[in-house]
Amino acid sequence: MFRYMLVASAFLACAYAAASYSQDAGAYITKSGADIRPDGHYDYAYETSNGIAAQESGLGGHQVNGGYSYYSPEGELVQIQYVADENGFQPQGALLPTPPPIPVAILKSLEYIRTHPQYVEQQYQSQGPSQYRKVNNFRG
Repeated sequence: MFRYMLVASAFLACAYAAASYSQDAGAYITKSGADIRPDGHYDYAYETSNGIAAQESGLGGHQVNGGYSYYSPEGELVQIQYVADENGFQPQGALLPTPPPIPVAILKSLEYIRTHPQYVEQQYQSQGPSQYRKVNNFRG
């Protein structure tokens, strides 16, 4: 009886392992290359057997151009291109979220504010319990 339970347990363990096997677990590098030059410029690229790829080139510590791609769990190719320089990291790709459009009423309000100079009325600020001083504030 014990032997049958041991065989059944081994069979269930193998079935579980087969069900949870990921093709990514067996991925390997199919292409790889790198070049680092004395002037600080570099390039690298690689590809794997499961469709992941990346490449980058730049001047160390100053500016970088690159990109990467992979397949989503749904099977869609995801591609991201980026630049990193004095303005920060700037990725671009169809997967990245974009802000919603600004409503027309807000755009009109912003245009009105831009085209009409602002005037802040005279204000009185307290200098003590009963003393006031007149202050003119203008913005322009």
